[in-house]
Amino acid sequence: MNNKLTETEMSVLIDKAVEGDKKALEKIISSVSDLVFNLSLRTLGTFHDAEDAAQDIFVKIITNLSSFRKESAFSTWVFRISVNHLKSYKKHMFANAPLSFEFYGADIENGKIDDVPDMTQGVEKTVLSDELKMSCTNVMLQCLDTESRCIFILGTMFKLDSRIAGEVLGMTAEAYRQRLSRIRRKVADFLGTYCGEYGGGKCRCMERVNYAIQNHRINPAQLDYANAEEIPVQTVIDFTEAMEEIDDLSQSFGFCKTYKSTARTKKLIEELLNSEPLSVIKNS
Repeated sequence: MNNKLTETEMSVLIDKAVEGDKKALEKIISSVSDLVFNLSLRTLGTFHDAEDAAQDIFVKIITNLSSFRKESAFSTWVFRISVNHLKSYKKHMFANAPLSFEFYGADIENGKIDDVPDMTQGVEKTVLSDELKMSCTNVMLQCLDTESRCIFILGTMFKLDSRIAGEVLGMTAEAYRQRLSRIRRKVADFLGTYCGEYGGGKCRCMERVNYAIQNHRINPAQLDYANAEEIPVQTVIDFTEAMEEIDDLSQSFGFCKTYKSTARTKKLIEELLNSEPLSVIKNS
């Protein structure tokens, strides 16, 4: 977690927050804000959707805090609340227009990238290429069904131990490991076939920048990834038990980076903590 709070320290803060201590509540939410934001970003595909969903999750954490029985790590409980919310979240960009690996592959094979004029708006093409690389690989995860996406993210990005991940997802550790292995292979096979950045495919981000801008996949005026602050995953989640070695595919998933919560996310948290409805919740 962000501030490296021990479970004992977290337990004390939770008790204080449940009694109405606002400072304690702020510390709790701050400690998991990056975790919730990154999980939302990878699950939903875009920064704006991740920010909105994260706000909803923070509300659920706050309103259910008194029900946390301290039978597991607090971060495990937060993961469970977050995953359950994200699996049923229907307000994101891809909710009504799901992607598939077949569609993504066909676009790479058939997209008319040479027929597009310069649309870079004066932004360096290398910057736009990096933005496209991170955006494309993140959106690629939308080709997985929601539960498979969560399994991939928990195992590949957060590197959760299978017992903990299984607990979060409501399945056995063995079932989780088997599904994670199949999903990682599926993603790696796609990257190996099509992606020239993380595999041996023909697709090169630099060559597709203008095509991506034309199709509203990146926006030179709003470079979310370029403006985000990358942080080590260990600052987001610090489990003593790391994920077991599942396969030898880790080098294929270098795009699974973690970022600090955006300024908008922090503003939404501040507004939430100072809101009148929250005061009613805390005083109820």
